[in-house]
Amino acid sequence: MPDPGLLQAIDYILNKSNEASIQALAEAVTRRRRDLTVFDALGEMPDPTRMAKEITDKINTGISGGIESMRKSVQEMIIKLLREHAPELNEKQINELCQAWLPDGLGSKKGVSGDFPPDVLLSMVEQFVSFSHGEMNESVDKNLRDQMGAWPQRYWNSFPPVVRQIITDYLKNKISDKDFRSQIKISLGI
Repeated sequence: MPDPGLLQAIDYILNKSNEASIQALAEAVTRRRRDLTVFDALGEMPDPTRMAKEITDKINTGISGGIESMRKSVQEMIIKLLREHAPELNEKQINELCQAWLPDGLGSKKGVSGDFPPDVLLSMVEQFVSFSHGEMNESVDKNLRDQMGAWPQRYWNSFPPVVRQIITDYLKNKISDKDFRSQIKISLGI
């Protein structure tokens, strides 16, 4: 039996699409082909955190070789992946992500900041940026201030340095909205 999603896509293309949607579909197909080619050997999209953890676990279970040399190899792999898939990140951001993603062997389960899970940090970033642009609803701001006092400063202090830098660049219009969202998600490991 044919895939129902495929049949819907073909029906849409043949019977309902216009020039703009055909162009969008063509770009999506091109991107998907590129992703499949790049990640075919891996079998899936790379997850630097998982890969680093697996390698560190192997080190800890007795694979020969010095821990420092293996950590350096893993760090080089993470840097290579970031440069290939997030070329908009600068050296400082890449180094901070390496430090956040490369497990230290202590079994930390916290988010990038050490205090909050990534999805909570993403929500905090969105609220902070909304407030900074003057787009936050007054009642939301009031509720946050009632609960936490000077919440913008508390949020800012809880963001990892790489997130602060990305927010600063965005608020100073040094990066686009698209790059901002991409960099934030990458920095939080989402």
